[in-house]
Amino acid sequence: MNTEGPFLYDEGPAPLHTGTPRSYQGWLIGGVVGITLLAGGMVGALYLVQGSPAEQATEVSEVFFTALAAGDAETAHQLLCEAERDRLDVAGMEQEYLRPGGAQVGSVADDDLAGAQVQQVTVRWDDGATARVSVVNEDGPRVCGID
Repeated sequence: MNTEGPFLYDEGPAPLHTGTPRSYQGWLIGGVVGITLLAGGMVGALYLVQGSPAEQATEVSEVFFTALAAGDAETAHQLLCEAERDRLDVAGMEQEYLRPGGAQVGSVADDDLAGAQVQQVTVRWDDGATARVSVVNEDGPRVCGID
């Protein structure tokens, strides 16, 4: 390469980035904090709209036993979890879950069986008999067993 002679630009090429580099660390931290707050807000909104798991378990248990008492076995059968629907037909469900008198849904306790979140709902009938009903979340709360 020839280094002699007149050059169009004697002082060499101008540097492309002459300013001080900017730090985008503040934007990154702000973005992470914003996403975290948004996620927390969405979880809070979900609890406000759908209710807590205990409230959902209470509600589905009340609807289930009210439907059974009213003779609406099809509605009650649809509120069973998939395993119970496969195991029991409508007549078998009535034999296992239907008791004489009206059912009153009581307290709800968390139970963790086989890695799935389960709510144990206490149910008391007019004659004083009590039972615990398991409620699982399967596309919404579903009744899934009685002791």
